[in-house]
Amino acid sequence: MIAPVHSCPSSCLCPDPHTVDCIGRGLTGVPDSIPLDVRRLLLSNNWIAWIPSDFLVLYSDLVYLDLRNNSLSQLEPGTLTTSSRLVFLDLGSNNLTEIPSGTFGESRSLIKLRLGNNPHLTMVGSGAFTGLTSLRELELDRTGLTQLDVDVLEALPSLRVLRLEGNPWLCNCRFAKLFVWMLQNRHKLPKGLEELDCSLPLDGRRVPLTSLSEESFRGCHSSLTLTDYLVVIFSGISVSVAAIMASFFLASTVHCFQRLSKGSQDEEEEGND
Repeated sequence: MIAPVHSCPSSCLCPDPHTVDCIGRGLTGVPDSIPLDVRRLLLSNNWIAWIPSDFLVLYSDLVYLDLRNNSLSQLEPGTLTTSSRLVFLDLGSNNLTEIPSGTFGESRSLIKLRLGNNPHLTMVGSGAFTGLTSLRELELDRTGLTQLDVDVLEALPSLRVLRLEGNPWLCNCRFAKLFVWMLQNRHKLPKGLEELDCSLPLDGRRVPLTSLSEESFRGCHSSLTLTDYLVVIFSGISVSVAAIMASFFLASTVHCFQRLSKGSQDEEEEGND
């Protein structure tokens, strides 16, 4: 039998003095009357679309926060920068569109961060994870990411597990550095490069990363971008086509001139006869 706890939200359960369980309660916002000394807050499977920017200032003892499968589209600046004791944070299966730089500013105790299954997430700021010196597991799978700055990952000295599968990666020169990072850190990817692919810039065809190598991005090492290369290639093709047409026109002109000259010469010979 669950013992009653003082100030437990009416729509939730409080199985112990430091846990508040509000899973699947149809909530559209963070409930009131959460005990200030809460350590585990379970808010998954609701319709929560917004978290107050001072939320974690009030609950400084919070260690475990589960906001999976809600309607979050953005995080207010500073919302998570004061969560100094937070160890586990699940923001998966929401509607997040970006993770700005400084989002987790002072969450130095955070060990596991779930951001997967956010299909509208297309941007992660280069300083988004700065300060997460204890983070060991990061989930960024099944989002809308086509690119990811390597600096984002290099800011995580304790990272052990990284999930990146199921993203619509674009195989261009911006992806080259991330690809090299993956090759060098494939032991941190649960299945290595398996289940990872990217689309080619020209025709959109998906290719598995296991079929690529650093040599595949050799053209990206020069000062020219992939777009520059495409322009050069297209210009070369255009010049070649123009040269062929010019040659054909010149040859036709010469041929016609020769026929006219021969015709005139034949007429002169007939006149002499």
